[in-house]
Amino acid sequence: MSWKETAAPVLTRMPSVSRPEGHVPFRRKLGWTAGVLVLYFFLTNVLIYGLQGQGSDAFGQFRTILAGGQGSILQLGIGPIVTASIVMQLLGGADLLGLDTDDPRDQILYQGLQKLLVVVMIFLTGIPLVFFGAFLPPSEQLARSLGVPLWGISWLIFGQIAVGGLLILFMDEVISKWGVGSGIGLFIVAGVSQRLIGGFFSWSGISQSAQNGFFLTWFNIITGQTEVGSPLTMDGIQSLLFEPGQLLFLFTTLFIFAVVVYAESVRVEIPLSHSRVKGARGRFPVKLIYASVLPMILVRALQANIQFLGRILRSELGAAGMPGWLGVYTTQNGVLNPVGGLFYYLAPIYSPADWIGALSTNTVDILIRIGVDLTFMVIGGAIFAIFWVETTGMGPEATAQQIQNSGMQIPGFRKSPGVIEKVLERYIPQVTVIGGALVGFLAVMANMLGTIGQVSGTGLLLTVSITYKLYEEIAEEQLMEMHPMMREMFGD
Repeated sequence: MSWKETAAPVLTRMPSVSRPEGHVPFRRKLGWTAGVLVLYFFLTNVLIYGLQGQGSDAFGQFRTILAGGQGSILQLGIGPIVTASIVMQLLGGADLLGLDTDDPRDQILYQGLQKLLVVVMIFLTGIPLVFFGAFLPPSEQLARSLGVPLWGISWLIFGQIAVGGLLILFMDEVISKWGVGSGIGLFIVAGVSQRLIGGFFSWSGISQSAQNGFFLTWFNIITGQTEVGSPLTMDGIQSLLFEPGQLLFLFTTLFIFAVVVYAESVRVEIPLSHSRVKGARGRFPVKLIYASVLPMILVRALQANIQFLGRILRSELGAAGMPGWLGVYTTQNGVLNPVGGLFYYLAPIYSPADWIGALSTNTVDILIRIGVDLTFMVIGGAIFAIFWVETTGMGPEATAQQIQNSGMQIPGFRKSPGVIEKVLERYIPQVTVIGGALVGFLAVMANMLGTIGQVSGTGLLLTVSITYKLYEEIAEEQLMEMHPMMREMFGD
């Protein structure tokens, strides 16, 4: 018996959200999407029962792209889903699963295996968070009042974050089947947008933020309430560009918005004509960011898991027990951050403060860290973009078959999937690699220069790209709602 026959009884019975029967009206899709988004914001504010304080955030600066909330029931965020996707991408890219995603039965097995991996990742991520280190410390007072050992409260905490991880999984599935867009993308946009709005409009007088937002800061600068120094001196220029002026942060934020929107419009258009309907023509666009920005989640999640491992080792071994070549850590704002060793060089650049201040005194180490981060993101972005294209049915072979099934062909070429595939192979692989590398470079650049609200470069890239695609999907849904014949053409 093959592994598919052995695992089929389990994988085919994994709980799932049923697909809608027939067409779902656009307004109902918006209703489901808005409802899940409200539920997401509600759950990020449901604190874990039995927790002693907030604890230390194990994910640190990666929290913006992993969604969720520190100390809430959604502590794990989309981390288990993304990590399971990485494993499935690697196994599928190496063709170790032996699954044909065009076969409906293999599709069910693939989805069931991915859900099973998500459950496994919830355990592999949640157990170290609860039982190792000071990430989610249990309340000793609650343990005494209930008359249970401290490890009993720890299991109670783990049960809550495990339920939160499963809720994220099914909320994503609800949006994918009943709503508009992707649940994972929507959660990322929600978290990043929240920080962006805070970065522009926050007021330290009524919010938990220690500083004012961009607009209020500049109001204080113009009225003379905040001193920035003369713009003719280096200190004054630095105050205007970084803190408190944040002019460089504003420029980087607007630049990323402009570049991503422009890159989404840059494309190679392959002409198509219908083989039976005379005069029916169209174009197949191969965008510069063909694989979208979503593979960047996989790259950053891989880095997040590496840093998570380092923090776990530091918490378990202690400062004296952990070898210096492996990692030297210091606590900043309740988060363990590497300041030396291997995990320091593997840590991404999060903000200008990570490299500008130390560049004059620690030049070699800073340059090595920037080089490692840039190499990891550029090469990793290209590799995961290739995996993404191949496993999501966007490769030349799958796309050629889709064009053939729609009745279209390339004018001047013989009507054959093989011929269309050869034409697509001239563009799709090269554009995929270039787009993935470009997105990786932009993410590192945005982190190095800084953004409004201290949003990570990857988070900002993801937000702009996901929002743009969500706009396109909404426009397509409205078009098919107005013209039902278009729905039959695209497939109900």
